Amino acid sequence: MSMIKIDMNSPEFIERMEKTVKFTDKVIKQFGWEYNPQEEVNEGVQMGLARNKMMYNKLFCPCFMVEEVDGKPQSVDNRICPCTPAIEKEIPEEGKCHCGIFCTPEYAAAQRIELGMEEAVHTHSRGLTKEECEQLLNQSELDGDELIALLEARDLGMVNFTIVDVREHMEWQMGHIKGADKLVPTSSFFQTWDEANLSKDEHIILYCHVGSRSAHVARILTDMGYTKIGNLTHGIVSYGGEKER
Repeated sequence: MSMIKIDMNSPEFIERMEKTVKFTDKVIKQFGWEYNPQEEVNEGVQMGLARNKMMYNKLFCPCFMVEEVDGKPQSVDNRICPCTPAIEKEIPEEGKCHCGIFCTPEYAAAQRIELGMEEAVHTHSRGLTKEECEQLLNQSELDGDELIALLEARDLGMVNFTIVDVREHMEWQMGHIKGADKLVPTSSFFQTWDEANLSKDEHIILYCHVGSRSAHVARILTDMGYTKIGNLTHGIVSYGGEKER
């Protein structure tokens, strides 16, 4: 499956997006859930759902890969929104679905408090020593400030790593982290990963919209023998550094 590009300014996509928002509104009402307090999360998921509906005529969850089985597109774990794992397990146990759009009212309330607190206490990056940068690079999970600090260090020639965006081409066009090196969309992962031509012993930092797709890709790469994989835990929505369109 090669990288498919959809024009998000086309009348077809705009119309599909409107239908998708009505659909997620209906789901929220039906199950007594709430939207994620971070609107960017919801918009990103809705765009992914709209895109999948246009491409595959099914509302495949955008945080999971779509593979061809017997010539038909199929989502991993049969993830069609609102998906069974979210209804039966994720939302009752964790308070939110894997993609992050649907939450319990309790989770959403706690998240609003946490978001307010985080803004107050989170300090910005500072200049790190080479040793601190190397330690940071060996972490499997990174927050936005840590990635900003590592990018500053990379610009100074202190460390070397590759940043890979695993969102879709449309999302990349809307805005990506300044300094991101490769785009490897999750929907066409295996083919585009081969094209990216990255070695198994280089430091690679993955990111997506909210961190779920990149965490999924990190697990796959680890199984493939990649040893130095980092993940931007909460995705580009939590990243306060420079972005490019």
